[in-house]
Amino acid sequence: MESSDSRKDLPPPPAIIPADVVKTELGPTCEQTKKAATPKRVPMARRGYGAKGQRIQLLTNHFKVAVPKSNDHFYQYSVALFYEDGHPTDGKGIGRKVMDKVQETYDSELVGKQLAYDGEKTLFTIGSLPHNKLEFTVVLEDVSLTRGGDNDSSRGNGSPSESDQKRRKRPYHSKTIKVQISYATKIPVQAIAAVLQGQESEHFQEAVRVLDIVLRQNAARQGCLLVRQSFFHNNPRNFVELGGGVMGCRGFHSSFRAAQDGLSLNIVFRNRAVMFSINLCKSFSFSLNQRSGRDGDGELQTIEVTVYDYFVNHRNMGLQYSADFPCINVGKPKRPSYFPLELCNLVSLQRYTKALSNLQRASLVEKSRQKPQERMRSLTDALRSSNYDADPMLRSSGISISAQFTQVEGRVLSAPRLKVGNGEDFFPRNGRWNFNNKKLVDPVKIEKWAIVNFSARCDIRYLCNNLIKCGDMKGISISNPFEVFEESPQFRRESAPVRVERMFEAIKSKLPGPPQFLLCILPERKNSDIYGPWKRKNLSDLGIVTQCIAPTKVNDQYLTNVLLKINAKVEFCNVIQFELGGMNSLLSIEHAPSIPLVSKLPTLILGMDVSHGSPGHSDVPSIAAVVSSRHWPLISRYRASVRTQSQKVEMIANLFKPVAGTREDQGIIRESLLDFYSSSGKRKPDQIIIFRDGVSESQFIQVLNIELEQIIEACKFLDENWCPKFMVIVAQKNHHTKFFQSGSPDNVPPG
Repeated sequence: MESSDSRKDLPPPPAIIPADVVKTELGPTCEQTKKAATPKRVPMARRGYGAKGQRIQLLTNHFKVAVPKSNDHFYQYSVALFYEDGHPTDGKGIGRKVMDKVQETYDSELVGKQLAYDGEKTLFTIGSLPHNKLEFTVVLEDVSLTRGGDNDSSRGNGSPSESDQKRRKRPYHSKTIKVQISYATKIPVQAIAAVLQGQESEHFQEAVRVLDIVLRQNAARQGCLLVRQSFFHNNPRNFVELGGGVMGCRGFHSSFRAAQDGLSLNIVFRNRAVMFSINLCKSFSFSLNQRSGRDGDGELQTIEVTVYDYFVNHRNMGLQYSADFPCINVGKPKRPSYFPLELCNLVSLQRYTKALSNLQRASLVEKSRQKPQERMRSLTDALRSSNYDADPMLRSSGISISAQFTQVEGRVLSAPRLKVGNGEDFFPRNGRWNFNNKKLVDPVKIEKWAIVNFSARCDIRYLCNNLIKCGDMKGISISNPFEVFEESPQFRRESAPVRVERMFEAIKSKLPGPPQFLLCILPERKNSDIYGPWKRKNLSDLGIVTQCIAPTKVNDQYLTNVLLKINAKVEFCNVIQFELGGMNSLLSIEHAPSIPLVSKLPTLILGMDVSHGSPGHSDVPSIAAVVSSRHWPLISRYRASVRTQSQKVEMIANLFKPVAGTREDQGIIRESLLDFYSSSGKRKPDQIIIFRDGVSESQFIQVLNIELEQIIEACKFLDENWCPKFMVIVAQKNHHTKFFQSGSPDNVPPG
């Protein structure tokens, strides 16, 4: 029986519905929609810190940020820009010019508020503007493109023509822009301090985003190229030549991050491919119809002249190279306007969006290397040149940034002990494992294989004999190759895809069936054009395992490293089925087995990632890959599943994919679960550990509520009563954090 106190807390009974009222089914209410959008799962708080390992003092590229206790708010406003005729502005970069003009012209109407503008449709202020909706009109006067500098017509062989003088009298094109600013929401500044004190706040990410926008605005005002939170200054010291008219530009990534001891500014170097700021020259020519001036009798004549003749004879401009070079069309399709390339320059800091060649990519990596002390000096210079302490928005919010690297305590973990063949223990040295004179745990037997040589200068017989001999020492039984395929000299000058196709025509004509693997000898040690087409043909089109090498010095160490890769790749056949490759080594605690938690209960380990198209290939689909452990209690053997999905989509879409109208699931997780069950003694996993790579902090909630939800549904689809435990671990490689040894010029030790 309930007490009277409990009844007081109950809501009043619902009103009685009259009998003549007809019930109507409605869609979801706003409250239901909001509840559905509320995430089921959120990341758990950290329960403690590790203690194992040798302690070491480190410096990191995080600079402490002081956040005052404040009751102020960041007020968010929507921004809309229109021309006089009501059409929205479409010029790239015009927004920042407009908002700078607004702040300059209407400072009193804005009551002196500083604006943090994201360059598109949003701005923020500290404290509110006078009204929730404001409208302004500004006039932009952009300087038109006149012939200045070394190619100015006044420096040619004669004086400026009459039309040139007329154009110089009107150097500005005025644009009237209407600006509408509308209130959207407000974000408490205190949300930052609350999270840093261990409290939960739904506004933390939004507040930090405002601070990141301030950083972008600061860089934009310095004339930087902006690529999200990476900034590139137009300084000659930052450029390196990559070849092919492309430059590598060194900039830095700058963003605010929440750390264990408070908010910090994280700065790390970034490199970007940009276009050369040089004169344009190529090889092409064409003519232009040009109307001349009035002749002696006052009539107009149409004469045909080349662009070169027009500028030399009619504009009196001296051109050295343009007679045989192409022109550039700066006009419109129906009204072209041609200029000699000799008079044109590429504007610096233009992003190069095409994919870099192998040589350009290697050159960028090589020229971007820095020693630890040099990198620290460069980071300090980058912070100093940014001059964040003078930023009016940061100053008005009371936020200050330290100029010193943050000192942290690290721990050097001991390297794991391995088991190799014959149960022998294997200890690494200086972060390296040397398999010389060691047998492998589970070596394969290779019977059907062949060698393919793409015109490499190599003693193939010597290579083959030593590979077989070295394999025998590792326990790998390797038969003599079925055939050695030498590339025909007539194909050496063909494109890489053609060379690969010609080679496969020869392979198919001689091999009786698909080989276990093909050993491919490439002509170049690095950046071979053959590599990509060869791998694509083998792995994607034909499903043939291949190992590429470009030997310069064949010795036991080199051959051992090659055999380790071959042993892990090559399928071998037992009495029942084909198995997925051999095994080189095991963890000692895995061999025992004595892995905490994992060895006690059947545990499935998943690794998930999505790769997207590289620059210049943004239209290709994204590739989702999932690897899953097998043969529990071992954790060193995995199977892989791959799916394509919509481009630039990070969340994996095909983890659970039921077929409508059937009891069939074509998702990735079902494959992994069934493989674990069949390879682990008919056991279902009681625990599933998921390592997710490639997601940012803003996507953690999506991983837990989209991807994990699919995995749970896939489990329930197989058995409704099956409830394994789950753990999701986000493995972030691109975290922008770098460590340096305090008082030492050396790199941080391995571990």
